This record gives sequence, C-alpha cells and structure tokens, in this order.
Amino acid sequence: MAVAVAVVGAVVSGCGSGPSQVGSAVIVGADAVPLAEVQSRLDVALAKTEAVSQLASRGVGSDDIARDVVSRAVVHDLLARTAAAEGIVISDAQIDAELAANGGAELAVQSSLYDLPALRERVRDELVAAELARRHIDGLAVTVDVAAATSREDAEAKARAIAAGGAAADAVFAVNAQRGLQFRATSDPEAAAMAFFGTTDGRIVVFQPAPEQSGWIVLRVAERRTDAPPAGPSVASQIDQATLVKIGERMLQPLADEIGVRVNPRYGVWDPIRLRVVAEGQEAGAILTPPSVG
Repeated sequence: MAVAVAVVGAVVSGCGSGPSQVGSAVIVGADAVPLAEVQSRLDVALAKTEAVSQLASRGVGSDDIARDVVSRAVVHDLLARTAAAEGIVISDAQIDAELAANGGAELAVQSSLYDLPALRERVRDELVAAELARRHIDGLAVTVDVAAATSREDAEAKARAIAAGGAAADAVFAVNAQRGLQFRATSDPEAAAMAFFGTTDGRIVVFQPAPEQSGWIVLRVAERRTDAPPAGPSVASQIDQATLVKIGERMLQPLADEIGVRVNPRYGVWDPIRLRVVAEGQEAGAILTPPSVG
C-alpha cells in the first residue's frame, strides 16, 4: 500500500473574494485550512526526532515537512469533494483492515510523521484515491501533440507559441514533434499519474520528464476523456495499490484547476505538475491556458 508507514519516503519524493489568506495556510476553493491546524500537525511531525533526523540526512528540512503537511491538506480537501460527488464511502473497518495488513496502527504511527488521527485520515484518503482510479481507469485516455525542448526556457517559449496558435504553433510542431499521440491509462498506468493525464482539453503542459537530464517536453492536450470505450477487459485489479493512488490523485487536477488553490506564501506555491506545495521558483513545470480555451 502507499500508506503512511512509508511517509518518510513520501515527504522526499493573495487577492479576490472568499476566505482571507490571513490566518490560512492554504485556501482550496472556498475552504480555508487554518495556520493553527498546519502548525499542530507540523509540531507532531517535528517531535518524531528519529524520522526527522533521517530526513535531514537526506536534505529534507522542516520547511519541506511543512510543505508536505500543507500538500496533504489540499489533497484531502480535493478527495473529500470528489468522494462526495462520486459516492465513494470508506468505512472505519476498511481503514482498520488496511492498517492491520501492514503491521498495525501502532507500527504505522511509530514509522511515520503522523499521530493516529492524521494517520487514519491519510489511509482513508489513499483508499478513496485508489477507488477513484479503479472506477475510471478503463475509460481514462488522452490525445496529445508533443514537442521536444532543450531547456525550460525553450519549452516555455514553445508553449507560448503554441498558445498563440496559427503559424506560430505550426512551426513548433514542425520539428522534433509529433501530433495525435494517444495514451490510455490501462496500457500505461505510470504515465496516467503524470500531469498531462490530468490536463483538460486545449491546455498546454510544460515539464521535465527526467530532472537529471536537460530535455523538456511541451504537450498540448487535444482531448482528455474519462469515458473512452474500454480497450478490453478491465485491468484495474492488475495494477498495484500505490499506482492506483497516484492515478486517483492525478484525477483531482481538473478540480484543483477549476476551484483554485491559494497557498500562503510562507509555505510556497502550488505546483500543478507534482500536485503539491513547493518553494517558490521550484515548480516542476507549468500549465498554460490559451486565450481560445479561457
């Protein structure tokens, strides 16, 4: 399972109407997560000195842990909204069974940065995400136009040209590019957890597929479907739980885009590529909305 027994590893991996940013760690749509709530969970995490020491040896500090706490709050909110809309209900018995299957709640609390209530919330969220993926994976498909770029600057320039449309976009797709590539979640579950699978029609994704390499990718999503005709028998049961959780969380991206995620600057900014809070300037890419899409 992708549950919080491995959370130490998981951590490594303004304006307008609505609630005020003052006193809020993050605002998801019209829901504000209070600073006090994040601080309380951060205090619990930092009190786990052995785990914190392990993270520190890998270059992960208290600021990174705080960003992870805020990230989980955002994902929890989005999952709660989606579960209500989809009629997904996870019982306490299911959470108990999941914990028991992985060594029990006591071991999980000791091995994580959570107390028991936060741990159970995390397990519930992961079960919701996995169920969301199971329900939709057979119909999840995207068609994209792809162009290669040599750097982030090159990728962003090409994305702006694609957004402009017309001859400028055609020029980008004339070299080191391919149009009409089709991907299905069932045939490439790992790709289904990536940003372009959560990007709606017409939008443009800029990202670096391998951070250790210099190459970047620019994709225009021509069509995204969650109801594509199944290509064959369902494969949901053949996909491991951790991958299902990642796919289910990626399916939250359109909702996050629709309602908005505003992060208190003390924690950083929301990165739609990684679906988490990162330090400002550390986003893994960007998603552009051409004027024609609106």
